[in-house]
Amino acid sequence: MDDVARARSAAREALANVEPDRLRQTLDERLATAAVTPGVLAIVTARALDPDVDPEAVVDQAAGVQLIYEGLRLTRRLAHDEPWTAVSTPEAEIDADLDVLAADVLVSRGFSLLARTDASSAAVEVVRAFGRDQTRRASPAVDPPEATALDRNLEVDALELAVVAGTTAVGGDPPAELLAYARELAADYDGEFPPPGRALPETTADQIAAISERAVSATDR
Repeated sequence: MDDVARARSAAREALANVEPDRLRQTLDERLATAAVTPGVLAIVTARALDPDVDPEAVVDQAAGVQLIYEGLRLTRRLAHDEPWTAVSTPEAEIDADLDVLAADVLVSRGFSLLARTDASSAAVEVVRAFGRDQTRRASPAVDPPEATALDRNLEVDALELAVVAGTTAVGGDPPAELLAYARELAADYDGEFPPPGRALPETTADQIAAISERAVSATDR
């Protein structure tokens, strides 16, 4: 199983016991076509730092990162385009309600997966930062370029959380240069992660390993 499939499967499996069935189906359909860049980056980071790590040992961290991102991304969309404004039928209203509930479930289940890991504090900060950014974005004083920048912060924060989750999964803390690299990756995507079939540049693992080696060398001096 490749990392894209592994990250997606872990995220979907984490929601397998959600009820009622219609909500679970809504969640599963969303994850089936989601870009899983954050989840994949968590796995790639862990393996780059520890080539002997079993990817299955870090799938919970990957799923936690992915679910938090997907839930906040859905929340962002709902905040910008309130679903009830265009509701014309009872069925459409139910779908709108399900989207709101799905966003909550995604974030809360992601938190539950990271709660007992060393990435838990970073996960909390991602959600807090998202709240601050979206509150700021709602201000009439915010112009379109700033609004776009505030929205893109979510992708930046998601990839930073991914490298934190991957690094702490193998018993370390991410050096500042690795966090900077995560921010650069997010900037390359210009606010949009790749289509579902792709996730990260082929050189990502090598870049992470090189950054780690430099950090270790600097510490040993």
